[in-house]
Amino acid sequence: MNAALVLLVSFFFLVFTGVPIAFALGISAFIAGCFILPPEIILTIISQRMVSGLDQFSLLAIPFFILAGVLMNHGGIARRLIALALVLVGRTPGSLGHVNVLANMMFGSISGSATAAAAAVGSAMSPMQRKAGFPDTYSAAVNISSCVTGLLIPPSNVMIIYAVTAGNISIAALFAAGYLPGFLMGFALMVTGYFLSKRAGYAVGERSTIREKLKAFVTALPSLALIIIVIGGILAGVFTATEASAVAVLYAFFLSVFVYREISLKDIYKVIVESVTTTALVLILVSLSIAMSWVMTRADIPQMITEALLAISENPLILLLIINLILIAVGIFMDMTPAILIFTPIFLPVATSLGMDPLHFGIMMIFNLCIGLFTPPVGIALFIGCSVAGVSIHSVIRPLFPFFVAMVAALVLITSFPQLSLALPQFLGLYK
Repeated sequence: MNAALVLLVSFFFLVFTGVPIAFALGISAFIAGCFILPPEIILTIISQRMVSGLDQFSLLAIPFFILAGVLMNHGGIARRLIALALVLVGRTPGSLGHVNVLANMMFGSISGSATAAAAAVGSAMSPMQRKAGFPDTYSAAVNISSCVTGLLIPPSNVMIIYAVTAGNISIAALFAAGYLPGFLMGFALMVTGYFLSKRAGYAVGERSTIREKLKAFVTALPSLALIIIVIGGILAGVFTATEASAVAVLYAFFLSVFVYREISLKDIYKVIVESVTTTALVLILVSLSIAMSWVMTRADIPQMITEALLAISENPLILLLIINLILIAVGIFMDMTPAILIFTPIFLPVATSLGMDPLHFGIMMIFNLCIGLFTPPVGIALFIGCSVAGVSIHSVIRPLFPFFVAMVAALVLITSFPQLSLALPQFLGLYK
C-alpha cells in the first residue's frame, strides 16, 4: 500500500508542478520502487525495463509513420483533400463546415496527427469560411472538434501504442476496428453542424459539375492512395504494420518530392529533424511508462483499483460509465499518448474482468481521449485551432459545446455496442 500511495502521489505532484510527464514517470517509478526493493536494484530494473520495452518489432512502426506523416504534412496534400471534400458535400446546409470535417478525417488519417490536421486544414478553411459568412468562432469549433477524427481512422500511432501496452493485440485488427467508430465520430459532428447551420442560416455551397468532381478526385487520388496501399496491404496480409510504415515513408517521399514537388531535397533535413524530435518524445514516454507499469504491478495498483471499482457496483454499464468519466477527466489534463501508456494497465484488467473485449476497450479508450484533446483547459488541439482561426479560447467554448455533446453521444454508442468496433475485424478474419 505504501508503494502504491507514494507512486500515485509523487506522479501527480510532479505533473501538476510542471515536470515533463516522461520525467515524472521515471522519477515516481524510482521513488515508489525504493519501497519495494533497494535503490540500486530498482535503478537496474528500471534501466532494463526501458531497454527491453523498446526492443519490440512493432514499435518500429512509430518512427516510420511519424516520418511519413511529417512528409505528408509538408507535402501540400491539405488543399487537395479540401478540394475533394468541397465537391463531395454539394449543397448541404453549412457545407463548408462539412468540408472541414471531411478534410480533417482524410488528412488526419494520412498524417496520424490531430494537431497537424488542425493547423493544416484550419489555416486553409478559416479564410474560406470567413468569406462565406461563417462566424470565426463557429469555424474554429468545427475544426477543433473534427481534427481528432483521424486518430481513430488508421494508420494511427496511438493504436500501435495501445496494442503494445495492452499486449497480445493485433495491430491490424485494431486498425480495422477503428474505421466504423472513426466514421461515426465524423458523422456525429456533421449532423450537429447541419442542424446548427440550418438554424443559423449559414451559406450553402455551390453545386459542382461532374467534371469538377472528377478533377478533384483525380488530384487527391495520389494522397488517398497512401491509405489504400498501407491499410490494404496490412489487411490483405501482404505486409505487417511495421513493414507498412516503411512503405508509407517511401510513398510519402516520392509523392511529396517528385509528384507534388512541395518539398525540395534541401527541405529533407528539416523534415528528418522534426520527425526524429517527435519520435524521441514518444519513445522515451513509452520506455519510461513500461518501467512504471512494472512498479505499478509490483505495488498491486491495478488489482486495488479493480477491487475498488467492483466494490462500487457490479453492473458493467455503471463501471464503464465511471471509467469513461475518469478518462474524460484525464484527457482534459493529459495528452493522449501518456494517458494510454499510464491508464491502459490500470483499467484494462477492470474491463476484461467485466467481460469486455480488449479490442473494444482500446477503441473506447482512444475515442474517449480524443475528446480531451479539444476540451479546455489544456487540450492541445484547442490551442492550435484557436491560434489558426485567430479567436480566443474563451469565445470558442460555447460554439464547441454542441460538438462535445455529439462526441459524448457517439462515445456512449461505442461503449454500449461492441460490434461497432468488432464487426469489421471479425468480418475480415483478423479477430475472433
